[in-house]
Amino acid sequence: MSAPLFSQNIIALVWDFDKTLIPGYMQEPLFRHYGVDAAAFWAEVNELPAEYLRRGVELTVSEILYLNHILDYTRRGIFAGLNNARLRAFGAELEFYPGLPDFFTELKQTVAAEERYAGYDITLEHYVVSTGLRQMILGSAIAGHLDGVWGCELLEDEHEGQRLVSQLGYVLDNTTKTRAVFEINKGVNKHPGAIDVNAQMADSDRRVPFRNMIYVADGPSDVPVFSVLNRNGGVTYAVYRRGSAAQMKQVNQLLRDRRVQAFGEADYTPGSQTSMWLSHAVTEVAERIVQERQRAMQEKVSKPPRHLNE
Repeated sequence: MSAPLFSQNIIALVWDFDKTLIPGYMQEPLFRHYGVDAAAFWAEVNELPAEYLRRGVELTVSEILYLNHILDYTRRGIFAGLNNARLRAFGAELEFYPGLPDFFTELKQTVAAEERYAGYDITLEHYVVSTGLRQMILGSAIAGHLDGVWGCELLEDEHEGQRLVSQLGYVLDNTTKTRAVFEINKGVNKHPGAIDVNAQMADSDRRVPFRNMIYVADGPSDVPVFSVLNRNGGVTYAVYRRGSAAQMKQVNQLLRDRRVQAFGEADYTPGSQTSMWLSHAVTEVAERIVQERQRAMQEKVSKPPRHLNE
């Protein structure tokens, strides 16, 4: 019998971005720089499906139409000079919820400092899976704390001596977020080219089992990923902005519908409900891995022969 492909000793904390790690939408610095009214921009985006339908296009993916609108604004000169370098720079302006990004480091250190976990090489990884702009996330204060980022990418072309975003390169919508989770599950991100997300793999061979994953997000758009993890033994948690009755009602409904296992305020400072709940969830996963390893040793390692006294 061949050995398992991976030791499955990794815990993955997978994060949504907008309204999960930051209070609003990441495009705010972009709008602010160019003097664009955010409400007007999003209203135009919401009208695009009807406009495309008038043009004869019946099927569109609403979650990513904003990307086309950004490209349209760039072509029209409203977002003059917009390229990926500028998007990264705008990412540096993003402000995070209280406790971030320190909470990411604290969780990793909690796992690394426990000798029982170190004995089984248990480690924690952080990932962001977002329908937002990947370059902005990579330019943000949290980027150095992440082990991987899935998000939408825009391709550049040369235009009148400038490099400008002009095409869609990679897109994620609410449903295709699940693809990113499967890539983490199978280890595609760590072994590109060697492992394909559609490859057949036994559960015992996957790098990060779903039951070793914790997914943190804010709303109904994350239901597809919540569903994948809930069906496969993972951990799901929803957050809401403090003081927002609408957001609190939304995540409470997710709990009632059994989409998530718990929810709390988007406050990651020490002692907050969310920081304590997630810390406990990480510890529970780590303890389960230890117990499974100890059980495997007892079952597979025979006891040495002893002298008999007759």
